[in-house]
Amino acid sequence: MKKSILILGSTLFMTAALFASCQSSAKKVENAKEKVQEAKEDLTDSKTNLYDAKQDSVSDYQQFKKEAEEKITAHEKTITEFKARIAKEKKEVKEDYEKKLALLENKNSDLKKKLADLKDDGQNKWQSFKVEFNRDMDKLGKAFKDLTVKNTH
Repeated sequence: MKKSILILGSTLFMTAALFASCQSSAKKVENAKEKVQEAKEDLTDSKTNLYDAKQDSVSDYQQFKKEAEEKITAHEKTITEFKARIAKEKKEVKEDYEKKLALLENKNSDLKKKLADLKDDGQNKWQSFKVEFNRDMDKLGKAFKDLTVKNTH
């Protein structure tokens, strides 16, 4: 009798353990499925965020390039107008202005080429290019302004 109770108890224990382990596997599978689904959602969100960031960067680049091209064109117009104005000056003054104007023309052309050669080398390089380019454009604009102000006095 003790043996049969012991066998029956052991069998019940084994059955309970087997049943408990089956539930545990099913739960593990369910948890794994949930984690996979969450990972897929995170990946989708990351892709969307990356796409949005790239679109913002492209839009920023296009806006910057358009504005820079407009400034360069304005400088070219200023050069043409200034050449017409200095044509009437005395020879010595005219030569001095022509030298200064030639330097400014070269700088303007260099900036135009630099803008045309711009490539997508990453966000950090883009930001440093933008800062450097804007600084150079501001210097050139100030030089044009200084040159024309001196001529009017």
